[in-house]
Amino acid sequence: MIYHVVPLADWDADPGRPYAPASLAEDGFVHCSPDEETTLAVADAYYRTAPRPLLALGIDEERLTSPCVWEAAVPVPPPGVAEGTLFPHVFGPVDRDAVERVLEVRWDDEGRATGLAAAG
Repeated sequence: MIYHVVPLADWDADPGRPYAPASLAEDGFVHCSPDEETTLAVADAYYRTAPRPLLALGIDEERLTSPCVWEAAVPVPPPGVAEGTLFPHVFGPVDRDAVERVLEVRWDDEGRATGLAAAG
């Protein structure tokens, strides 16, 4: 299972089509994380001011029709993530039926991502 962080409004924007975030057009791939701990570090580093609720999609990479390639973070991984950690990058839209879990990022009183819980 790999994870992708997305505001609820973006995930719900076009439910009849595969999910294609802005990063697909901008970077050529959908940014994903290898595990829940890294997902929280990514949310904490890059999504503190993103619209809430913020979701983490649990994606079964075997069910994707787009290629998934594991690559190093460029230029470096976010704070709290070990150097050399590889990140899954999906080179195309994410098939909605590959999303097995939809979790919500939980935040503490200081605005730090602290956990993932069932969305809803």
